[in-house]
Amino acid sequence: MSSQHTIDRQALVRRHNVEQRSLDPRSPVSVGNGEFCFTVDLTGLQSLPAEYPVGGPPGTLLGSQSQWGWHSIPASEEYSLASSTVLYDSARGPVPYLDMVGDIVEGRETKASRAETWLRANPHRLDLGRIGFAWTDRAGAGAPRPLTGADVVDPVQTLDLWTGTVTSTFSLRGHPVKVITACHPDRDQIGLIVESAALQHGLVVTFAFPYGSEAWHDAADWNRPADHTTTLAEPTGGADGLQHWTVDRDLDGSGYQVTVSGRNLRLDQSGAHNLLLGADAGQDVLDLAVQFTSTGQGECILRSSGGAPSTGTGTAVAQASRDHWRKFWQSGGAVELHGTPDPRAAELERRIVLSQYLTAINCAGSLPPQETGLVCNSWRGRFHLEMHWWHAAHFAHWNRTELLLPSLRWYQTILESARQTAKAQGFDGVRWPKQVGPDGRESPSPIGTFLIWQQPHPIHLAELAYRAVPSRTLLEEFSEIVFETAEFMASFAHPTARGFELGPPLIPAQESYEAIRGTVTNPTFELAYWQWALRTANTWRERLGLPDRPDWQAVADGMVRPRTVNGVYAAIDVEPFTIRTDHPSMLCALGVLPQTGLIDPEIMRATLADVLATWDWDSTWGWDYPVMAMTAARLEDPETAVDALLQGAGKNTVLPNGHNRQTDSLPLYLPGNGGLLAAVALMAAGWDGGPDRHAPGFPASWTVAWEGLVPAP
Repeated sequence: MSSQHTIDRQALVRRHNVEQRSLDPRSPVSVGNGEFCFTVDLTGLQSLPAEYPVGGPPGTLLGSQSQWGWHSIPASEEYSLASSTVLYDSARGPVPYLDMVGDIVEGRETKASRAETWLRANPHRLDLGRIGFAWTDRAGAGAPRPLTGADVVDPVQTLDLWTGTVTSTFSLRGHPVKVITACHPDRDQIGLIVESAALQHGLVVTFAFPYGSEAWHDAADWNRPADHTTTLAEPTGGADGLQHWTVDRDLDGSGYQVTVSGRNLRLDQSGAHNLLLGADAGQDVLDLAVQFTSTGQGECILRSSGGAPSTGTGTAVAQASRDHWRKFWQSGGAVELHGTPDPRAAELERRIVLSQYLTAINCAGSLPPQETGLVCNSWRGRFHLEMHWWHAAHFAHWNRTELLLPSLRWYQTILESARQTAKAQGFDGVRWPKQVGPDGRESPSPIGTFLIWQQPHPIHLAELAYRAVPSRTLLEEFSEIVFETAEFMASFAHPTARGFELGPPLIPAQESYEAIRGTVTNPTFELAYWQWALRTANTWRERLGLPDRPDWQAVADGMVRPRTVNGVYAAIDVEPFTIRTDHPSMLCALGVLPQTGLIDPEIMRATLADVLATWDWDSTWGWDYPVMAMTAARLEDPETAVDALLQGAGKNTVLPNGHNRQTDSLPLYLPGNGGLLAAVALMAAGWDGGPDRHAPGFPASWTVAWEGLVPAP
């Protein structure tokens, strides 16, 4: 049951506009569309990169990233995954797994370690270019001087969530400056409108293009100018006075184009990888659009839809952004906590609204997202499939399934390679990789290739999509993914006298067991997930009029019960049973998942209490707090659910821009935002078989208005 009154969505959203009046290096804002994202400093551009470092004063890099922009640094020799393959004992005999076998010897990499380093870092996501302000000695002339933080006086910056536009005002050398920054909803194009007399006194816009980087976090290498090319073509124009320039970029055969368009401006190449843009004489306004487009060369991939090269103006882009975001906020789900007397409600509502914006611009594209989205390169830009649920499941809960389906469709592109992985290990169906780029090629790892909890995710995501938008078309589109996933899961579980078991080898979602990966068995969460997903796969067969699979049902019904120690669920079935660091993933078995029959609610209640009393919070991650909230909600303990969402732990920090900060090296973490939205939807709209009362996961003293949400399974 939703709220009885209609939520004033514009008031709800704009209550949480991001306004900044001083430079916070941790908290830049971004504009984007799910396929492309542009992160800006207080000038509305990327003028102050030195003020947003990682390390030193902790910051967040200012990136321009897309789903299609990828690059590989040429290897000195051909590297193969075969050199990292190690045989591990299993119930079926020796099974090959990709591991890390390379060592560093006397400070130097061995051949094996060089191969593994390259395979883990390539392909990597590109920073497509930096656009910022600079000064010349006079208008449009002289060597440009970058701005410093001291140059920007009296800044006021507002991210208007209702329109998706950033307005930045400040003073430079006594001249007022106003900048509007927006991203086109359907093209990888930003719009910039700059209004200032300073444009006639030396203020210009610079473009700089880097090489690709294998580094952690930083997608740009500015120290290899000879290894890539930037070519500016002569401008062309139309009868309407609109000019446009095309910039061709090539990095080891990976290619993309940058199209700059507008009126009353000039653009020149000022260096090997630098452009200088200024206003024509007498003009105090720059109104331009900048589009980044894949040419499909090398590692760069073509977008599945939209994104063709286009000209335009900043004004047109800003208007398209306003139209798009108004429709976005007026559709899908909404939750309002404004009338709640508890002072924590305002902060939770802020996190909810900002998380919807951030996941829409970072996690709604044609690839599963990396954990830092399209802002910077965690894990060198490669994405982690065990995190896909946390990035994207909430879209279905919030009735925005169209934002989930593009990344879910990506699994179809790697079906064959996933099938070969399963076959090589002696299993049926498809075994999904863990840390990958768009090609789906696994990375050598002592942890990643042993994880199994990403395997049921496509079934779970497809089921959530169907619940939100039931249709035979959706069932038919994703049935192969669902059924092939179930084939692997059923064959991976092996029969014993106790029932069907998981592992060894494996590492559970709580990754604290690397040292014993060869002996770990039966993690609590994964046992319940196996049971639920196999039953759900058979439900899909029933919906399609297909006979069920008794072998899948037999495995689901026969899963061994998870181990309990001292009255609480252990993480795994062998000693040390539970290490109290990292994710308390056993809680997912009744929280992320509904009741499956394997889990006793009272034992789970004791397990939650034990986690809250004993866990090492410094070692947790941002999605662990929504996990605890979902578990508490399903156990009908709404006070604990709210406490968990707002727990004052370092990894549960939410910055002014809405990002969930983790550490200096992981300055944002979108699984925390997505997990929050999944938890709030469950707490507000309820779940199958849950209490028959309004907002059952919230305390009765809270005033919760919600609409448009889809109840959880």
